[in-house]
Amino acid sequence: MRTSRTSVVLPLPVKRALRTLGQDMRDARKRRRIPEAVAAERASISRTTLVKIEKGDPGVALGLYATVLFVLGMVDRLADLAAARHDALGLQLEEEDLPKRIRTPRSARRGGN
Repeated sequence: MRTSRTSVVLPLPVKRALRTLGQDMRDARKRRRIPEAVAAERASISRTTLVKIEKGDPGVALGLYATVLFVLGMVDRLADLAAARHDALGLQLEEEDLPKRIRTPRSARRGGN
């Protein structure tokens, strides 16, 4: 949903999730005792962009969030976000769609001819 060329209207849960992600990333940086300037330099971004990420700004590219996670040593968890084992609804829907019976193809029943 767009309101103009530059602004995107995000659902409130998405805004909250990004804000929480940003705060958690900031806390992780602080726990590692990495100053803003050092984290920004390691991620090859400006301090201003790092601050935006740590505030959960939706206008910052996902790749930059991922790069900061890399700097924090947490990027491996990013690839796991939508993994099938965490997709309870998707697995449930897939299970409901399983066939009731599985039949052997006719050619295999006749000895492969």
